[in-house]
Amino acid sequence: MGRIFGTDGVRGVANVDLTAEMALGLSVAAAGVLGAASGRTTALVARDPRASGEFLSAAVVAGLASAGVDVRDVGVVPTPALAHLVGLTGSDFGVMLSASHNPMPDNGLKIFARGGTKLPDDVEDAVEKAYRDGVAHRPTGADVGRVERGPVVEAAAADAYVAHVLASLPHSLDGLHVVVDCAHGAASAIAPRVLAEAGARVTALAAAPDGLNINDGVGSTHLGPLQAAVLAHGADLGVALDGDADRCLAVDAAGEVVDGDQIMAVLALALKERGELTDDTLVATVMSNLGLKLAMEREGVRMVVTGVGDRYVLEALTAGGFSIGGEQSGHVVLPSHATTGDGVLTALQLAGRMTQTGRSLADLAGVVQRLPQVLVNVRGVDKARAATDEGLQAAVAAADAELAGLGRVLLRSSGTEPLVRVMVEAAELGHAQEIADRLAVVVRDRLAL
Repeated sequence: MGRIFGTDGVRGVANVDLTAEMALGLSVAAAGVLGAASGRTTALVARDPRASGEFLSAAVVAGLASAGVDVRDVGVVPTPALAHLVGLTGSDFGVMLSASHNPMPDNGLKIFARGGTKLPDDVEDAVEKAYRDGVAHRPTGADVGRVERGPVVEAAAADAYVAHVLASLPHSLDGLHVVVDCAHGAASAIAPRVLAEAGARVTALAAAPDGLNINDGVGSTHLGPLQAAVLAHGADLGVALDGDADRCLAVDAAGEVVDGDQIMAVLALALKERGELTDDTLVATVMSNLGLKLAMEREGVRMVVTGVGDRYVLEALTAGGFSIGGEQSGHVVLPSHATTGDGVLTALQLAGRMTQTGRSLADLAGVVQRLPQVLVNVRGVDKARAATDEGLQAAVAAADAELAGLGRVLLRSSGTEPLVRVMVEAAELGHAQEIADRLAVVVRDRLAL
C-alpha cells in the first residue's frame, strides 16, 4: 500500500481517492498526533469553494470534534490565509480542504502545524500510521470538542488575513490598473478587495465561484483570459491565482506572461536593494529555468536549489534563514510575511515594486532571459520506476550530452498525479521539443504498465 501523503498533503478525486470516511479518519489521527500536551486542543478548518469541500470539511470538523478538539470553521479562505490564522490564533493545527490548481472533481487535505507551517515527513508518517492503525481517542460528555462557525467567524478570519497582507505592502498602488483572475477560487472575494484597499484600480475576472467552476479554463493554469483582459482594458498588469491562491503568475501590459522565476527575480532584487536579502540568496527548485540562475549570478545573487514542491523550498528557507524562495509555477514564499506560498501577497509585492520604481512589469521582469523550455507529461506509466530504469536513465544521459552544457534535461515523477514529467531546456525551442518528444517515447516504452 502506497503512502497516503504526497508532496502537498493528500490529494485525489473526491469521493473516490479522498472520501468522507478518510477525511474523518485522518482528522482523528491528526488530533492524536498534533494535540496539545495539556489542556484542550484547538484547530482551524477551511476550504476552497469546490462542491466536494462542503462534505469533506464537514467530515473533518466531525472527526476533530469527536476526538476532543475545539474547532473553528472559518469557511472559504485561501490556503495561506489558513496558515496565517493558525499562527495568529495560537491554534494547535489547521486543516485545509483544497486541490489547489487541480480540476474541480479533485480535492485534497493539507495539515498545518502550530505556527502555520507544513508538516514534516516524519509527522505526516505518524498521522498516517495512526490512521491506518485506527488509533483514536473518543472522549465523552464535556470533553468532546466544540465547533464555532458562521458568518461572523468567517468575516473575522477574512478581515484578519486582509489586514495582515496589506501590512506587508512596500508602496501604495495608487495609479495602477490591475486585472486579477481569481480562478473562481478561494480568493474570489479577498484578492480584489486587497488590491483595491491598497489603492489600485481593479478589474476582477473569474471571481464568482459556484462550487463547480473552480480552475475551469481560468486562473494560473489558463492564462489566456487574463492576457486578453489586460489588453482589452489597457491595464498595467494582470495577476492570476489558482484555486486556493497559494500561487501567482502575472501578465505584463503587452499581454506577455511573467512566470514564477521572473517574479522571484524581481522580488529578490527588491529585497537586495533594501538590504533584506539574507546572504544574497534565492531558493528555487530544479524546475526553475536556467535563465533565472544566469540572471541571479549576474546580479550577485546566489541560488540554493531544492527538489520540486514548496515544502522543500520552505525547508531550505528555514534551514538557511533565507528571505525568499519559490517555484516557476508561481509559489513564492516570503518568510518574513508568510509560512507558505501566498499568491495574494505575491501579487501585492509585485505591484508594489512597480509603483515604487515607476518601471513597467516588462522592464522589471526582463532581468531574466528565459531559455526555451518544453514540458511533456507522460500518463499511463509506472512512475515509481522512473528513477531506476536503466534504459530510461541512459536515454536521459545521452540527451544531456547532446545539449553539451547549453541546456538540460529533467525527468521526474509527479507527486500528486499519475504521470512522469519530461522537461527539456535548450538554446532553440525546436531542439528542446525534439528531445522532449523523443524522451517521452522512451518513458512510454520503458515504463509501460
